[in-house]
Amino acid sequence: MKLSILMPVYNEEERIADALKQALAVDYPCEIELVVVDDGSRDGTGEILGRVDDARLRVITHQRNAGKGAAIKTAVDSAEGEYMVILDADLEYDPQDIPRLLEPVLDGRATVVYGNRTFGSHSSYSFWYVMGNKGVTLAANVLYNSYIGDLETCFKLMPLELYRSLEVRSRGFGMEAEVTGKLLRRRIRPYEVPISYRARGREEGKKITWKDGVEAIWILARERARRRPANPAAAH
Repeated sequence: MKLSILMPVYNEEERIADALKQALAVDYPCEIELVVVDDGSRDGTGEILGRVDDARLRVITHQRNAGKGAAIKTAVDSAEGEYMVILDADLEYDPQDIPRLLEPVLDGRATVVYGNRTFGSHSSYSFWYVMGNKGVTLAANVLYNSYIGDLETCFKLMPLELYRSLEVRSRGFGMEAEVTGKLLRRRIRPYEVPISYRARGREEGKKITWKDGVEAIWILARERARRRPANPAAAH
């Protein structure tokens, strides 16, 4: 199996070198490619990406910032693996957890795997940030009669063709809710594994806001109201 690791990047010159180094240093149990989309960065991100020499790395550049969802769409269109997972470049997630996400797939126990974050004093910068995450996840569970633990997790691992079939249209952070809503609407329940996490604060460049949480709930309700596909994909 080949895994496509998709990394959207926007103005991350202080972290992108470490993010790439960490991602490429992991001992993965399968072949990987790292597809980085520079989403119109205006700092030195592009120059740093241009200096990295690794056959597993491919860099695609947006001339203008289009949002996380748009960057992921570009990466998905270019990816060549059988499976995909998203890895942000902000160092909040540890790529060493990706092999743990792969285990249920390689063992035949799951098709879609989510990394479930455990928030603690050392790993979350704000009470309201955590409550917002929990509120959006609760809304999904109520709307879809499910019991997922972490909707907004970046670590969503699934077959590349399944993601493409979802036809995600959200261009910003709303893509997380849209992906989950469309999976749950197809009665695909993600398998969840615990992962490590360290949230950065506003002063470190945290971009998501309460408005994104409101948009996520609206997207979940919109997807719930739509008719379920006639032949939903099978999943474990």
